[in-house]
Amino acid sequence: MITFLTGLLLLILGAAVYGRICVRVFVPDDRKTPAERLLDGVDYVPMKQWKNCLIQLLNIAGTGPIFGPIQGILFGPIAFVTIPIGCVLGGAFHDYMSGMISIREDGAQMPSLIQKYLGKITCVFYNLFVFLLLILVGAVFIYTPGDLFVTQILKSDGSTSDLAVWLVYGAIFIYYIIAMLFPIDKIIGSVYPVFGGILLLSALGVFAGIFVKGYPLDEIWEIGVLNVHPQGLHFIPVFFVTVACGIVSGFHATQSTLVSRTMRQEREGRMTFYNMMVIEGFIAMVWAAAAMGAINQGLADTSTSTTAMVGIVANDLLGRIGGIIAVAGIIVLPITTGDTALRSLRLMAADALHIDQSKRPKRLLTALVIFILVAALLVFSRLNADGFQVLWRYFAWANQVLAVFTFAMIAVYMKKKEKPYGMALLPGMFYMFVVSSFILNAQIGFGLSWTVSYILAGALSMLYAGGIMHMGKGCQPKSSAAR
Repeated sequence: MITFLTGLLLLILGAAVYGRICVRVFVPDDRKTPAERLLDGVDYVPMKQWKNCLIQLLNIAGTGPIFGPIQGILFGPIAFVTIPIGCVLGGAFHDYMSGMISIREDGAQMPSLIQKYLGKITCVFYNLFVFLLLILVGAVFIYTPGDLFVTQILKSDGSTSDLAVWLVYGAIFIYYIIAMLFPIDKIIGSVYPVFGGILLLSALGVFAGIFVKGYPLDEIWEIGVLNVHPQGLHFIPVFFVTVACGIVSGFHATQSTLVSRTMRQEREGRMTFYNMMVIEGFIAMVWAAAAMGAINQGLADTSTSTTAMVGIVANDLLGRIGGIIAVAGIIVLPITTGDTALRSLRLMAADALHIDQSKRPKRLLTALVIFILVAALLVFSRLNADGFQVLWRYFAWANQVLAVFTFAMIAVYMKKKEKPYGMALLPGMFYMFVVSSFILNAQIGFGLSWTVSYILAGALSMLYAGGIMHMGKGCQPKSSAAR
């Protein structure tokens, strides 16, 4: 329990200190935001800070901060230290800077920012990854909440032949279409406060239950730091790919840039972007602890599926009614991520193809193409035995690849502005090493030995740093009056 509580203290104090540093480095001011200057009643819509905070939190908190930590805790209590440090120095900084840079660039989405600061060729590769990832997010975040609802709420078997599964998928699909097409303040801005309340209530309930039930948690000095995973998986890089959403997630930048179009003041950025990621880090810590406690109590073991673990923890800590509320909160998470993921994809596709999204027919046409692709992936994942596992593995890896691009964009931006770009360069290099070594070794990648994978990943990380230095070389900062 001491390691867990120390991790929570690191998260809170670290966020208080480093969050303030991030604000001082960026220097938000009183200039008009894109929501005011470019108001269109659809995507550029000024909204209150508390609504933007809930939207951002629910956008970024899919099943990742729950499913990821449940799997990641198998690496031992080192997770209680790694999650808060990574969240404060990497993830929250990543989300804050991408959102604030977008505000300064008229609410530009990530592909536009990548092209401006990293060049057209880099942008082509980024677009390939981001379009693929967001379509995967749409499919995965219909699949996972649908299955949770059917198995944990309806108590059905959730098999492919189960009609209830397809009916629930259809209901989520219809909601996504509505949320994707209507003005952001009419649907998303209206239902998210309710969803946000359920999310926070379930997370706080599980947190309290850990202490009330007296779940035994391992200490880092008792278990050790590395090589404790039951399958012998390497802490670096596997842990950092597994626990993406609680530490660093490239997907989050696509959501920060979406919310940048509804911000009324730049000074709201720390609460909206940085602190909401810190709350996600807290959710990740809570579920990691709950899973460890359940295993140590003998309620589950290391082979228990992630979905089953959610039900076990929720019912044991909160009882039947509380367990239903907690599971409902988990179902809400992916739904409220999938809708804005597809909305972001619509905006990015429209920006890339120069399609005016203020006209409803053009929004509908753009959305139709996206939903056909999502539906195809959803059917594939259901009709193939290993279909979903394949999608999930590529989803997790591609998610972190996007973070590598985002850190590079932030580093070049900061170098141009004569700011301490090492704040972005160092985590970017680390995640370049993570994604490179993972795909070089993994069976879904090149299948090389760990020694060779680490050597090549180290070389690629150095090339990554050199590329950023070259892109920012000789850049002159803009005047303080310029955006």
